[in-house]
Amino acid sequence: MKTTDTATTGAGTPGSPAGPGPAVTKIAPPAARRTAKAEGATLNVFSHGVLIIWAIMVVMPLLWAVMTSFKTDKAIFTSPWSLPDGLHFENWSRAWTEAHMSDYFLNTLLVVGGSLVGTLLLGSMAAYVLARFDFPGNRFIYFLFIGGMSFPIILALVPLFYVMQNMALLNTQHGLILVYIAYSLPFTVFFLTAFFRTLPTSVAEAAFVDGASHTRTFFQVMLPMARPGLISVGIFNFLGQWNQYLLPTVLNTDPEKKVLSQGLVQLAVSQGYKGDWSGLFAGLVMAMLPVLAAYIVFQRQVVAGLTAGAVK
Repeated sequence: MKTTDTATTGAGTPGSPAGPGPAVTKIAPPAARRTAKAEGATLNVFSHGVLIIWAIMVVMPLLWAVMTSFKTDKAIFTSPWSLPDGLHFENWSRAWTEAHMSDYFLNTLLVVGGSLVGTLLLGSMAAYVLARFDFPGNRFIYFLFIGGMSFPIILALVPLFYVMQNMALLNTQHGLILVYIAYSLPFTVFFLTAFFRTLPTSVAEAAFVDGASHTRTFFQVMLPMARPGLISVGIFNFLGQWNQYLLPTVLNTDPEKKVLSQGLVQLAVSQGYKGDWSGLFAGLVMAMLPVLAAYIVFQRQVVAGLTAGAVK
């Protein structure tokens, strides 16, 4: 009896009773794999090169400012790119005491601290309601906050000045805190509304079943779950409020209540008469340190908050 062996491929041959076999995975030829690998390596080299150049452009001015703050005035002009001959901490002490940087620093901490707490509290409450409850006017209020992000603050300076004057809030720290809160609320609500929508509703429903009120559910259940988003938007608001110059210049002209940005400008203007450039760079580094420290400490939380809404 004659037997014929037939090789089975991914599908049966025409006219044969055998059904289709398992799918065959096509493997790319070695030349194509080598080409794709080379293209990926070239892209990685290019992207890493761009990142390195960007890092140098960002880090070098910071390092140069820190290095210059420890130099003497003569060394700043004679050898601006060389290392300091010693650590002249008297520049820092002179800027802290004689240039009144300590007063400006304290005023900034009070204003930014109060406005940051108020912004996160009011913004999280508004965002939670807009994200979790359906009611007439929900989308209108949401887009009203979005519209506030596109409104240039310079257009509101003149009417804002007269409103603050009529309410006796000019040259006051609590008045500046209220303005900072109003200025930061649109972005905060926009950011946290999208974040609250990614949180599971089953947790809030379980809290309601256990008898928790809406207030208790928000503060004890939902707000702790939104911690990454709060930290992220808090860092952004801290950066914007700490470096704010236009609003305090218009609304806060009292020399004893000036914030750090105003103090740095006043210190820079006075250099034309005193020539204390080392003290100016020391004050500049003092203003940068809290921002750098806040970002370094909360770096992971910022990244987690930015990417939390990407994957459900």
